[in-house]
Amino acid sequence: MQYDWSQFRKRIPINASARDIFLAWATPAGLEKWFLRSAQFTSLQQTRRNKYDQIEMGDRYKWRWFGYNDETFEIGEVFYTNHHDSIQFSFCGCLVEIKIIKEHHVTILELVQSNIPVTEEGKTTLHLGCMAGWVFYMANLKSILENGIDLRNKNEVLQDVLNA
Repeated sequence: MQYDWSQFRKRIPINASARDIFLAWATPAGLEKWFLRSAQFTSLQQTRRNKYDQIEMGDRYKWRWFGYNDETFEIGEVFYTNHHDSIQFSFCGCLVEIKIIKEHHVTILELVQSNIPVTEEGKTTLHLGCMAGWVFYMANLKSILENGIDLRNKNEVLQDVLNA
């Protein structure tokens, strides 16, 4: 069987409510607790969402990370949210879908990144690079929700570390 470079799926059990996991993805404040230094969302009406507003379909975002300067950012769009357990958004020109599901009485966060170009750059940067990033940040979300410990590198001077 040939490996599918056009997508990947990652799953992690998290000992937290589906609602808490969802809000960690669905609000700027939630995203800034475990993933981003700055999460800005703008509505279809061009108004900026406040930190505790839930994102909506059609929102545009601008994200910045700890460990990187202000010139490093990602701009994208929210394609779908059901305000409960599923969100779809663009990321690096790809599609990312998160789902929160129950399996055997355990809450699972599932992330699928798809529409990855099957080129050398797509394989290295978007498949392997994004997969490594999502694995770290999903583990950090688990750490924050279960233990309150943030694993991110917040020192811009430290480079080439796995937690930035």
